[in-house]
Order: sequence, then C-alpha cells, then structure tokens
Amino acid sequence: MKVEGGNLSYSKSSILGMSSKFDCTIIGAGMVGGATAIALADLGLKVVLIDKFAPEPFVAEQAFDIRVSAISLASQHLLEQLGAWSTIASWRVVPYRRLAVWENEASYTEFNAESIGQQHLGHIIENRLIQLALWQVAQQHPNITLLCPEQLKGIEQLDDEVLVALSERSFSTKLLCACDGANSQVRQLVNIGLTGWDYQQSAMLVNVKTEHEQQDITWQQYLPTGPVAMLPMPGQYASLVWYHQREEIKRLQALPNKQLAEQMMAVFPKRLGSIEVIDKGGFPLTRRHANYYFKGNVVLLGDSAHTINPMAGQGVNLGFKDVKALQSVIAEAIADGKSWHSENVLQRYEKKRRADNLLMMSGMDALYKGFSQPSPIIKGLRNIALAGINKVPLVKNKVLAYACGVE
Repeated sequence: MKVEGGNLSYSKSSILGMSSKFDCTIIGAGMVGGATAIALADLGLKVVLIDKFAPEPFVAEQAFDIRVSAISLASQHLLEQLGAWSTIASWRVVPYRRLAVWENEASYTEFNAESIGQQHLGHIIENRLIQLALWQVAQQHPNITLLCPEQLKGIEQLDDEVLVALSERSFSTKLLCACDGANSQVRQLVNIGLTGWDYQQSAMLVNVKTEHEQQDITWQQYLPTGPVAMLPMPGQYASLVWYHQREEIKRLQALPNKQLAEQMMAVFPKRLGSIEVIDKGGFPLTRRHANYYFKGNVVLLGDSAHTINPMAGQGVNLGFKDVKALQSVIAEAIADGKSWHSENVLQRYEKKRRADNLLMMSGMDALYKGFSQPSPIIKGLRNIALAGINKVPLVKNKVLAYACGVE
C-alpha cells in the first residue's frame, strides 16, 4: 500500500506494527498546533504532536522577537483554559486598553476597553512566547506524545483512520489535524484547493525603541501608500508595521538601521517621537482560503485553512477560534456517545468556522480596499464614516466587542 507524499511503501500491518495507534495527530507545533493538541488531549484523547523544531527556551535578556500578535480577550480566555496563560503573563506581555484608527486628525476614532466593560482590549505578545508556553504545557500533559525533531513524509486515508509516515516512524490515527501553516504540506497531500489572491504589497515589521511611552494603546493610520501601525512592547519599545509596495519594502529593508529610522520618522505619526531601530523583517500580503476545511479524517486549522490581511491583527485569533470550535464539536460527540471523528462532526466544525472566517477576511479586504482608493470623493466619505462611528456608540461598541471576541 503506497503512502502518499513520498517514495515509501508499507503494508497496513507493517505500519501499525511500528507504533501504537493515536486518537489525534497534530502536524505543526506552532501556536495553533500546540493549542489544538492540549484542547483535544483535555478531552481524554490520545494525542501526538509533531514538529521539525522545538521552540527556544525563554531568557529575560533575549531580544524581542520580530513576530508579535495582538491577542484578543477570547484568545486569552482559551490560553487560560489550556493552562498556558500564567506562564505567558510571567514573561513579556503588554495589555492595551485603547485602539485608535484615523486617516487624518478630523477622522480620529478611538475605541476604549471601558466602553465594553473590560479592563483591556487585548495583549501584544511575541509569537514564540505563546508557542513556548503551549509547548511546555504539552510536555507535561499525560495524553500528549511529543515527536520532535520529526517530519511528515506521507499519509494515506482509509475508511476510518489515517496512516501517517514520518521520517523515523509510522502509525495510524483516527484524526489528523493540519496546523502546519499557510503552505500546509498536509493540505497539499489531501488535495484541498485554495482561493485567494496577492495584495501586491508587503508589510515590514520593525522593532524600535521609542522616545515617548504609549504602552496602553495600539494605533493605525491610513496613508495613500498603505497603513502604518504601532503595537506597544514592554518598556519604551514598540513593534511598528509599515505597509507599502513590495519593491519599496525591499528597499527599506536593505537600509542601515539609522537611515531606516530617519525615513520612518518622516512618515510615521509624530506621537512616536524619535526612534531607534532594533530589528526588522518583512513578508508579502496574501489572502488564502481553503475550499473546504476537512477531507475524510483530515481537518485544517489556522493558517492551513485561511490567511488574512494582517491589518487588524486577527490572524492567530481566528486560528484559536478554530481550536475552540473543534474542541466543542468533538466534546459534544463524545458526550453523546457518537463517533467524535466522523464526517458529521467535522462538518459541524466547518459550519461553525467557515462563515466567521470569511466575514473577517471580507471585512479586512473591504477596509484595505476602501482606504486604498485615491479618489477625493471616496476619501471624504471614508473619513466621514470614521468620524461618524464616534457618534454611534452602540455600533462602535458592538464592532469592538466582536473584534475582541466577547460578543
């Protein structure tokens, strides 16, 4: 029997003889993969979590990672449930209470945690610290087996299980969860297609030291070339995001840090004051959405199922919503004494998540395209709309609560 994705060939009996069977196999131990492993293991399922690389240990003196996320209240609650939040909070996090957006000062709009009865709107956290905290929980979990370093070589779907071939071993699993990112190998192996497009822009992430502290707010200003944004980091540090045409981002990335800082201060809002560039990196902006979220006993979560314009920092929050939804439908099936990995269960997961993900993706696209239009008429209308939001608190707070995951 051939195993897809490589030149390996096994009989079913020889594969099953190499290792125990697992209930769930998670490919990819990033933020969404680690959360998925713990969420399913907490249901009493026997889980194996697989990745090529283990996260580096945390040391307080380490430089800030270039990749950070704006973790919503809903995501915080999930991380608390999974047992990872207290560790993350003991490392490096910045809670923010305000979120500001504007194109010009007349359209300045600010959202505040108090307006929705919360102490904060979310936290800015380095991605690798979220991953590491989840990894540490997984290491201690009695229902999780960690295989690292390991690499997927191929899979074969049978009627009610999946045969998984790794570089060092093979086994069978009742459910295979693809948490291996936007270029998901698992998604490709099971031939799930994508729809989407490139935005023809890139985003540059720049870690800086700032002259003025503003740690309780995150903001975004819309410029004709694309947005610029600030995410607060601990101390007088920030993660700045600059959206621009790809060639311009390449040029900016190649500049010495001092020259880059000078160009950023000429473009970014003056509220930053002077800045010192510490680190930088960039990535192209793309939208991708899987045509469906499962096939047989293989299910997609996080970036393997959807990638979104990062303007509102919702990427990993959508992935964590996927985790919560999958845990919920499986828990319901187990409680009802039904097959928890059946097509009906996975269909319920897709129904829970596809529409919500599509709504957020389309909303970000509309915002992105709306602020990309150079027409003076459209510019006037969008600024009127932004200014008008402040005059309709009910709508403003409903949008804010939805974005935070408390609606």
